[in-house]
Amino acid sequence: MTDTVDTARTAKPIVSGGTPAVAPVENDQLHKHKAWEPYLGALIDLSTASLAVALGMTWASSDQLTLPPTWMLCFFAPTVVALAALRGMYRRSLRRTFLDELPSVQAVIALAAMLLLSGLVLNPLIEGSSRGSAVARMWMCAAVLVPLGRLLWIAIKNHHYRHSRMVAPTLIVGNGRVAAKVVDRLNITPEYGLQPVGIIDDEIPMMGIDRDQPATIPYLGRLEMLDEVITRTGAECMIVAFSRTRDEAISAAVKVAHQRGMAVWIVPRIYDTVGVHAHIEHIGGLPLIAVPRTDPRSWQFAAKHLSDRFFAAVGLLLISPFFLTLMLLVRLSSPGPIFFSQPRIGRDGREFGCLKFRSMRPPRDTDAAFVRSDTSAPGGVEGEDRRTPIGKIMRATSMDELPQLINVVRGEMSLVGPRPERPEYVDLFNVQIARYGDRHRVKAGITGWAQVHGLRGQTSIADRAEWDNFYIENWSLWLDWKILAMTVGAVLRRAE
Repeated sequence: MTDTVDTARTAKPIVSGGTPAVAPVENDQLHKHKAWEPYLGALIDLSTASLAVALGMTWASSDQLTLPPTWMLCFFAPTVVALAALRGMYRRSLRRTFLDELPSVQAVIALAAMLLLSGLVLNPLIEGSSRGSAVARMWMCAAVLVPLGRLLWIAIKNHHYRHSRMVAPTLIVGNGRVAAKVVDRLNITPEYGLQPVGIIDDEIPMMGIDRDQPATIPYLGRLEMLDEVITRTGAECMIVAFSRTRDEAISAAVKVAHQRGMAVWIVPRIYDTVGVHAHIEHIGGLPLIAVPRTDPRSWQFAAKHLSDRFFAAVGLLLISPFFLTLMLLVRLSSPGPIFFSQPRIGRDGREFGCLKFRSMRPPRDTDAAFVRSDTSAPGGVEGEDRRTPIGKIMRATSMDELPQLINVVRGEMSLVGPRPERPEYVDLFNVQIARYGDRHRVKAGITGWAQVHGLRGQTSIADRAEWDNFYIENWSLWLDWKILAMTVGAVLRRAE
């Protein structure tokens, strides 16, 4: 991502004597994260789990099933909350979405229900096989209501985060390109709930690629001043980026932050190789980061491609009436073919014809020429707007992409993967953008990790490459299903 500089908020220069000046932090700019947020999350889970017990037991009573003792039912909702707390589900985390939490939520509910069933089986004073059926009904209600409650809570938090409420003031330790990237990501993604309020480091922070640009947030002082800075800013979180400061000084700063109850994250060295499947192991007391390898030619990817073709064929069959209707509307909209095939680059750099519904009329001599800016990505409507009425609707809703299901059935594309690009742009981007060619390790997709995060149309190609490589290196079947689910929301928000 391109580093940005806010000239209105720069680091203070060094004053006489070589001592860095400390920038003041305006208190009214700090939107302090509320300490009661975890308790409110737990209260929502307790309420929805209790409601699930009431509905489940009402359902069981309507079928004339024998209910478990009331005193046992009273333990279900607190057990759900306790298990969720043990799994760290109420601790602050970085943009834990509903789909990220769903497996953990369902596991917690299942374990709580199993504990209740175990109590019924092991208690000799309780008889009646139908009691298990009653618990099963309660379990099914909880499996729906508790996730819905968490979905509501996450939506509320994200709404407040986007309006700079309930955010946690955050200190950045370090300087240079990586620190600039951290600040930039936090600023453009308020859903993380972290507001960078200042940089603290033993050197004046210079944040450009070549360390020749000033910081975009205030410089608050040296690491030895951390305790004072925390008091002054009310900081609740700290992110340690790259720094030339001695490791001992940074370790001491982390200890101070922990003593003040702050959440601390550390950007690892060679961070490009550390994915979501990485884990910490130890040799004695020495921690090692284990970095699993993703092999695009493994049997897992072969199974992915086989399932892609199957589900694409089933999808085409299910939507065939709608698909045929769109074909008819395209045919009637203007002269020309129904499908538009454009050369694109797929896996291993092989070219294929990417299919779309034709959304534009044939060009005319009077149409204006299109001039593309060098800073914009290809995409959108080029030149004179030649979109047909049905073409405008299809582009706005991404329905023009539906024929790519045929590409999937042919084996040229996957349902999920990096979006394919035109050959002429691929050659250019391979030269200009780091790791752009790594995207072609896997088949191109109808939708992708970058697209569901808003990187579509005329957006940064470098950002797309970064997100696409993240997808490849952290691939799993669950990630594919997650992206497909997120695609529905992205389509409903309408494409540009």
